[in-house]
Amino acid sequence: MKMPLRPTITSALAFALLAPAMSSGIAQTSTPLAPQPPLSIARAGTQASTKGPAENFTGAVRVDPLFRAIAPARAAGAYVTFEPGARTAWHTHPNGQVLIVTAGVGRVQRWGGPIEEIRPGDVVRIAPGQKHWHGAAPTTGMTHIAVGEHQDGKTVDWLEKVNDTEYLKQP
Repeated sequence: MKMPLRPTITSALAFALLAPAMSSGIAQTSTPLAPQPPLSIARAGTQASTKGPAENFTGAVRVDPLFRAIAPARAAGAYVTFEPGARTAWHTHPNGQVLIVTAGVGRVQRWGGPIEEIRPGDVVRIAPGQKHWHGAAPTTGMTHIAVGEHQDGKTVDWLEKVNDTEYLKQP
């Protein structure tokens, strides 16, 4: 009977195909370079909300921390809620920034570029050192998750405020 040989041939073929990958380390789990922190959960409501400081924001802005950088990681994130008309000042990030819009309608502008409208589900990537601002639309609030990486202990360089003439241009 030929039936019993079929599983043996299949197993041998599978081993022959996987053996080189396993011996080269491709199919093996890599060892982390630095010890990883233990599992941790930051429970909702356990990290205090803060107001966006007036020197860096125009209008009512609330910042809810989500996670901070724990070495060797450098990324930190926050949930940022802008009331209608609220926005950041012009600023840059040494390692760039990612914004994930979760609610409302917002605006973002890079220096020298047009104002862009952003909505829930949009992901905005801002290049390292790119001067920009972001915030809510004039009549609608907006919330986004902001993720940035520390470089030499710094995530942002704040610049001048966005004036009403700049902000109210049509996207």
